[in-house]
Amino acid sequence: MKKSEFYRHLNVQLDLAVEAHQLLRGESGEEIPGVLMDEQQLEYAKVTTITVETEEGVEAIGKPKGQYITIDAPEIRNNNHLVHEDITHILADRLIKLMNLKDDASILLIGLGNWNATPDALGPQVINKTMVTRHLFQLSPHELHGQMRKISALSPGVLGITGIETAEIIRGIVDHVKPDLVIAIDALAAGSLERVGTSIQLADTGIHPGSGVGNTRSGINEETLGCRVIAIGLPTVVNAAIIAHDVVEGVFEQFVTSPTLYKLYKGIKTETFSQIIDDVLAPFQGNLMVTPKEIDLLIKTSAKIIAGALAISLHPGIDREDYEHYLQ
Repeated sequence: MKKSEFYRHLNVQLDLAVEAHQLLRGESGEEIPGVLMDEQQLEYAKVTTITVETEEGVEAIGKPKGQYITIDAPEIRNNNHLVHEDITHILADRLIKLMNLKDDASILLIGLGNWNATPDALGPQVINKTMVTRHLFQLSPHELHGQMRKISALSPGVLGITGIETAEIIRGIVDHVKPDLVIAIDALAAGSLERVGTSIQLADTGIHPGSGVGNTRSGINEETLGCRVIAIGLPTVVNAAIIAHDVVEGVFEQFVTSPTLYKLYKGIKTETFSQIIDDVLAPFQGNLMVTPKEIDLLIKTSAKIIAGALAISLHPGIDREDYEHYLQ
C-alpha cells in the first residue's frame, strides 16, 4: 500500500505543503502539474517555497491555490541564542515579502489553539509575547507614524472552552476592528518526527484549525473574513499511525536487502501490516497524537522566534538587533 493511500485510509492530513509535495512527487517520480517548488539553502535553515498555481495542482496536493513557505531549521531544538536570532531574521524577511504592507496598515494577530494543552499552546504563547500598539495610536499617532503599525491581538481559545466556533469569534472582531491583514498562528501536525518543533510554515491561504489532528473547524481565510489572511504554523505533534507506518517501512527495507528474509517478505501482504496498525490504534480510532516530552521548551523557543519575527516585520522602526526589547 502506498503511503498516500495509507494516509487516506486513516484520514491522516498533512498540514505542511512541503510534505504533501514530497510524498506525491516521491511516489510518482514526476513533477506535480500546476505546482512549483523552489529551494534555498542557508547557513542554519533550508527555505522551500511551494506555489500552487492551478486547480489541477489544488486537486493533486490538497491545498488551496497560493504560496507556502517552509523554513526547516533543526537548530530550533538546540539552546543557541545566536542561531535562534538568525532564524528569527530569516522568518522576518519572508514575512515582509509575503505581507507587502503599507506603512499605515492595521494588523490583527490571532493566536489559535488551547492554552491549557502544551502542544496546542503555540498561538496563545506568541500572543503573550507580542507588543500590541493599536490603542497607542489614539494617544500619540504622530510619534508612531512610520515607526509602528497598528497591531491588535487575540487568543480566542477553542470550541471546547468557549462553546463558540473560533471563526465566529474572529469574524466578529474583524467586523469591528476592520484590519487590513489577519495573521493566524497555530500548532500543526507533522508527517515526520524530524519536523516537530523545527519547521515553520507561512501560507497566504489562511488556515483550517485542527485539520492535522482530524478535528477540522471552520476555515479562517480571505473568503470567510473579507480580508487577507496569512497563517504561521509549526508542527508540535505527529500521528502515531505515521510513526507505525515508518517502522513497517523500515522492516520491509530490511527484508528486501536480506536474502534470507526476502522469501518471507514476498509472502506477506502490506495490507496485513496496515490491519495490524488499525487494530493497535483502534482504542483511539486512529487519532492518537505523539509529542516529545520537551514540548514545553520547544513551544517556548518557537513562540519567541515567531514573536520576534513579527516584531521586526510589522514595525519599520524596530532595530533588527534590538527586537527582543519589544517582546513581552
